[in-house]
Amino acid sequence: MMELFHAAASPFVRKVMVTLHETGQLDAVKIVPASQTPVSPDAGNTAHNPLGKIPTLTRPDGPALYDSRVICRYLDHRGGGKLYPEARLWETLTLEATADGIMDAAVLMVYEHRVRPSEKVFDGWLDGQWAKITRALDALEGRWMSHLSGRLDMGQIATACALGYLDLRHGERNWRAGRDGLAAWEKRFAERASMTATRAEL
Repeated sequence: MMELFHAAASPFVRKVMVTLHETGQLDAVKIVPASQTPVSPDAGNTAHNPLGKIPTLTRPDGPALYDSRVICRYLDHRGGGKLYPEARLWETLTLEATADGIMDAAVLMVYEHRVRPSEKVFDGWLDGQWAKITRALDALEGRWMSHLSGRLDMGQIATACALGYLDLRHGERNWRAGRDGLAAWEKRFAERASMTATRAEL
């Protein structure tokens, strides 16, 4: 059986969990809790992933996989290959990368407060990360709504997980302001069974 090193609040882990739901592979994976920060990695995870990040997916028939994009691509292939459609592959990959970039910046903002001593928190760094997120959100609203409204793919899953993480950790910044189309799309997508089953609580 495969094992997934897992932390419920991680948007990258959630992306993998949603993929497992959408591809019908939950029963093939054992969930292994992993509690860690960049300065205190989980020893069980680092035994399989030298970078010490989550998610990590172990397999009985090959080396462990890590980085959510690699894991999701593998799970999609294993489950029938529907979430990376060839007809719009580059758009799907670019949308997934955009959403992952939002997640990266949002997680770094959390770690700036959680890991760094309070007297050393750098507001300019926080502002720079939020600027990345703002540009990406504006791009989603301005360029990607037709793709988001199309057939389910990994770009949509990643985007929904990124927006969910903004609500979880940065809700006071109100990413929805001025982005009515994206907000309406997120509201609909969040009702999918895979999204409600993987929602983390504050």
